[in-house]
Amino acid sequence: MVGRRRVRALLVSGGVLVGVLGVGGCGSAEVDGAPVEKKSFAFSGDTLVVDSDDSEVEIVPADIKDVRVSRQVDGWVFMGDGPDASWGLKDGRLTLRVECDAVASDCDSVHRIQVPRGVAVTVEDDNGKVTAEGFDTDLKVRSDNGAVIVRNSSGALDLTSNNGEVVVEGGTTSGQVVARSDNGAVRIALSAVPTRVEAVSDNGEIDIALPDASYDVDGRSDNGSVRVDVPTRKGSAHVVTARSDNGEVVVRTAN
Repeated sequence: MVGRRRVRALLVSGGVLVGVLGVGGCGSAEVDGAPVEKKSFAFSGDTLVVDSDDSEVEIVPADIKDVRVSRQVDGWVFMGDGPDASWGLKDGRLTLRVECDAVASDCDSVHRIQVPRGVAVTVEDDNGKVTAEGFDTDLKVRSDNGAVIVRNSSGALDLTSNNGEVVVEGGTTSGQVVARSDNGAVRIALSAVPTRVEAVSDNGEIDIALPDASYDVDGRSDNGSVRVDVPTRKGSAHVVTARSDNGEVVVRTAN
């Protein structure tokens, strides 16, 4: 697993802003070796919203009744506070925060979440990679700055990254897949014939691998080649839309 790191720096002297690139002796955040904290949150309902900021998120369903979270946090600050971690669940919304407020800092964190099986999940992550695996319920994920990766799922998927790739893989059989990236590739590999796939990238290639069937395909690129290697038929019940403003578009039969 690759952790996410953030370095911020600001000095003010005589009205001049000066960036600090490093602070000698502080080292780097090493979240993989940080202590693991765990907490369970009482939960009732059929939908959970995960609201995360400045953390990598890994989420899976499990045969449990509550919501269980483990976290690892590491980092340093220079002339400031942090890393300060907080978590809480209220009205179906799980809020995860890691704050580093300093002249210079390097903070890193990861949250691993287990949710009761059968619960639909929405993830809203402001800065960090999101990985979800094993869902048979609807899954909606948005990351403002980080990759979105979904594996081995069968529920409807609605996935967005404003700055990072979007990947669907690993035995996923979802019938409805919507995947968008403002700045990154979109890669979708499905193990069952879908009803609808929509893939959009403003700046990145699109690669869609599908089981053998006839598809109604609309593939376009404003600046890149388009290759459709699946059987096509207008009016098919299996609809694929793939559009890139700047990147190659490939719709192919899965190996």
